[in-house]
Amino acid sequence: MVMAEVGAFQRREVGTRTAARSNLARLLPPLVGGLAVLLALIGLIGTAIRDPKPHDIPVGLVGPVPAVHNISASFGSAAPGAFKFTSYDSESAARAALDQRSVDGVLVLGSGTPRLILAGASGDGSTGVITGAFTKAFQAQGAALTVETVHAFPAGDSHGLVLFFVVVAVLISTLVAQALLGVGSEAGFGARFLVAVLYGAVAGVAGMASAAWIAGGYGSGFWTAAALMALASTAVGAVVAGSIRLLGGAGLGLAALVVVLFDLVSSGGPAGSQLLPDFYRWLAPWMPAGELYSGLRGALFFDGAGLGLPLAVLTGWLLGGLALMLLGELAATRRRSLPAAPAQ
Repeated sequence: MVMAEVGAFQRREVGTRTAARSNLARLLPPLVGGLAVLLALIGLIGTAIRDPKPHDIPVGLVGPVPAVHNISASFGSAAPGAFKFTSYDSESAARAALDQRSVDGVLVLGSGTPRLILAGASGDGSTGVITGAFTKAFQAQGAALTVETVHAFPAGDSHGLVLFFVVVAVLISTLVAQALLGVGSEAGFGARFLVAVLYGAVAGVAGMASAAWIAGGYGSGFWTAAALMALASTAVGAVVAGSIRLLGGAGLGLAALVVVLFDLVSSGGPAGSQLLPDFYRWLAPWMPAGELYSGLRGALFFDGAGLGLPLAVLTGWLLGGLALMLLGELAATRRRSLPAAPAQ
């Protein structure tokens, strides 16, 4: 009798320890995963914003050669690498460069008060740095600086914040749409690509319509901007779909890391990537978020100027996503053809 009770007690102890280990095994993945995401966010964002400095902000110079040379040399020694100066023969030529997004601002020198012409929709990062630097420089000389803004954001979104967070919303919601289709589901190439295309079309129109409603309208270029947003969503959706099909849950996590975390951090947000460290500035032109935001500003505020690079980058991501989806299908076909493991 005593021996039976001891045996029962030992079995209960073993069962309790087994259950505890099982519960711990279930708790560890979310704890470790959450901690990994926390450290990744702090590491990536912290290194990006800890010491913001301007790099190669494009500025046009117009005026007498000695005055232009003096400005260029002064800033070259006082703030090396901050600005990339281009000289123009006339104000009209410089304004044309501003319209084509070749420069973010133009400094006009000569007789009278110096004038600074800014493309407002270039973003607060570059225009703020340009305004602050030149205002301070001329104040030190006892001269006033007149500032004119063209290609401005609308009054309802005067800093382009609404427009940028529509970009954020589209990227994250596209990831969610593919995740909801099922990480372990048998949804194949056709179903996943159909979701990517249909969601992209809906997100493009709905995203731009929502932004326009909040901002009180963005003027012309709405449909071009919506089409760009649809292309970006479809491209990101294809990349996420291919990653899921190829690697399952790990593919979803990897896609989230690249197309959301790295993408948004390297874009620099509404301020742009020109204030970020070298690595992020190198990465930014190849990522969808920054190029989509640039394309939207070109479509809405610059009469379509500067759309070439965003279209090329987003199309490249779409082709890459399609390639991933095809690889995923091949991998799924191979997994199905493998013989089932014998039952134990």
